Amino acid sequence: MDLSLKIQTVEDISKSDFITYFFNPQKPVIIKGLIDSTPAASKWSFPYLKQNLGSTMVGVFNNQLKNNSAYTFGDFKMPFSEFIDTIEKDEPCPYRLFLFNGFKHCQKLRNDFPCPAIFKGILDNMGFMFFGGKSTGVRMHFDIDMSNLLHTQFIGKKRVLLFSPEYSSLLYKVPFNTYSIADMDNPDFSRFPGLRYVSGYDVTLTHGDSLFMPSGYWHYMKYLEGGFAVTYRKIGVGIEFNYNAVMNLTLRLWFDKLMNYIRPDYWKRYKERVAYSKSIENSTKIENCKRKMVTL
Repeated sequence: MDLSLKIQTVEDISKSDFITYFFNPQKPVIIKGLIDSTPAASKWSFPYLKQNLGSTMVGVFNNQLKNNSAYTFGDFKMPFSEFIDTIEKDEPCPYRLFLFNGFKHCQKLRNDFPCPAIFKGILDNMGFMFFGGKSTGVRMHFDIDMSNLLHTQFIGKKRVLLFSPEYSSLLYKVPFNTYSIADMDNPDFSRFPGLRYVSGYDVTLTHGDSLFMPSGYWHYMKYLEGGFAVTYRKIGVGIEFNYNAVMNLTLRLWFDKLMNYIRPDYWKRYKERVAYSKSIENSTKIENCKRKMVTL
């Protein structure tokens, strides 16, 4: 697995330049300074969020529990303030919040950090917060709605591995869903040989970094410190991406949920078999091509 691809970092980019050089060609980029002119730059901290959202009951995910679906609800509920008290400790914690709509519970927060001008579109109001405790990972996946993502880190450091959709056949994607069964923390190349043939980016986000992830890009995230980020979304480019978005959110998602409910163990084993077989098949094709090149 080659993680040496260099991602470009820019500051003070105009909307026209962003669209021309990154959005239209679907090229990842780290943008600095998007929060500088917003109230969130100076206001947002864990105490400030607790002040505004403290009593809100939130659905918390426990990474120690395995879940085989994509769109899921939390494993248990707790007050937001208690959740923050847990994740801000400087110790490993498996808890995280996924797609938390904090703006719905406190409009003032949306005013603090509205959708950046370079990312404006019909999904302006779809800003979601993501929180996680130290050492918590978010399994490798691409977003089910195939949106373009602008992921802005506010508190804590986060590691992100990013891979182009062109590597989907090598990344152990399960059928009817958008996640990989490969362990990206400690990749086992004997178990997941397809990973040997993929190239990607390995970046660390800190306060104020905004990562643009194009539609369909695979991403694995690891909270190096307890922290949180906000993601805004923009509709995918092209008919194929939007077709897959509709299919993912309707037939594929609900068929997957139905099978998880009816025959969970069988369905889990079936999806893993398909993921392995497809990746091994494509790995073999690559090896055969290499051998032919050597003999020429």
